[in-house]
Amino acid sequence: MDLYPIKFKPILKERLWGGTKLKKVLGKPIVSEITGESWEISGVEGDISEVSNGPLEGKTLQELIAIEGERLLGQSVVERFGHDFPILIKFIDAKQDLSIQLHPNDALAKKRHNSFGKTEMWYIMDADPGAKLIVGFNRDVDKKEYIQSLEDNTLTDLLHYETVAEGDTFFINTGKIHAIGAGVLLAEIQQTSDITYRVFDFHRKDKDGNYRELHTELALDAIDYAKKDDFKVEYEREQDKVNTMVDCPYFRTKFLKLTRNLHQDVVDRDSFTIYMCVDGSAEITNDFGTVKVKKGETVLVAASSKTIDIVTANAKLLEVTI
Repeated sequence: MDLYPIKFKPILKERLWGGTKLKKVLGKPIVSEITGESWEISGVEGDISEVSNGPLEGKTLQELIAIEGERLLGQSVVERFGHDFPILIKFIDAKQDLSIQLHPNDALAKKRHNSFGKTEMWYIMDADPGAKLIVGFNRDVDKKEYIQSLEDNTLTDLLHYETVAEGDTFFINTGKIHAIGAGVLLAEIQQTSDITYRVFDFHRKDKDGNYRELHTELALDAIDYAKKDDFKVEYEREQDKVNTMVDCPYFRTKFLKLTRNLHQDVVDRDSFTIYMCVDGSAEITNDFGTVKVKKGETVLVAASSKTIDIVTANAKLLEVTI
């Protein structure tokens, strides 16, 4: 099987807090005014990505892994994760504030849900003036004080608010309380997991007039109650270079701001490579073919590739490997 650079059909998700930027800014084929997420590459059960380009069009990610596991993913990735695709790639549009939430670590997620935990990172693609994120607490708290704040409806007084702009990047480790604020469009890279503990939802009701489920008790032993300024990622943005952003056990992400072509020898890279185009456009070529990408599109390049060539005069890309 020729594993040329693969694109997938976006899996579009309506959300109470979603909007229309996924269409207006990124060109996604949304039909709803409240589309909050575009799942770009997903191995989540029930939401498996389907190839959209070339001879493999129509095949699912899991079918490709079943046939070409090590060639597609890399031997070390298969040894760690088997035939489960280990990360989930998304674009997110928050027209309204998301619920305040957190994610359990691997041990707790395995015990409770037979799932991975959910470590994630965000790259801000667009932000309305004054748009903010909630990331962590603004001071150390304890479980008793946290519970009291829920009872008193004062949780938001304990939280840290961070004003954001295009290019800002955040690493959200498990246990960290957080929320994406209204007016933010971002790229998200995360462990393959859909486990979220929602703890406060601003007393909103869904389209049927119901409050969304809260996970108050589950969250109590999953929260990191300490104030930690470890969330904003400082990274080089040197032009026409490969700049490291995040290097964690679950994924490695690099930032490419290209004004000219880039050739990479990846024969020793024992991992697939994902490119998220966050601005501009490019052509990406490996040993088996070429694909064009533009802002808002995502490409998977197989681990069996020996070289990757990016042809562009103007592109910003997030490069993701394991």
